[in-house]
Amino acid sequence: MTEPRFDELIHPSTRLSLVATLTAADWAEFGYLKEQLGLSDSALSKQLTTLEEAGYVTTERRLSGTRRKVRARLTDAGRDAFDGHIAALQEIITEAGAARRSEG
Repeated sequence: MTEPRFDELIHPSTRLSLVATLTAADWAEFGYLKEQLGLSDSALSKQLTTLEEAGYVTTERRLSGTRRKVRARLTDAGRDAFDGHIAALQEIITEAGAARRSEG
């Protein structure tokens, strides 16, 4: 079982959505992430850079013809942080539900 650990870095909705999207893929292309999350190039780049600096994401830049392609994936540390964050959120929800039931 994953130890609940609330993660302030992952918690903002854009980063949480980005990390959740990356959990479902080995690698995800920049264009795919941009489309799925509805972000501009600069906003997605900023979020990827923040997560990469934390060691949660790794990116790969390569040439495809004359175009530069970027893709990203979660690192093991990123996957562990996400799992711990989700477990912490589930714990918060469970505790809130129990408190609500005890009031009634």
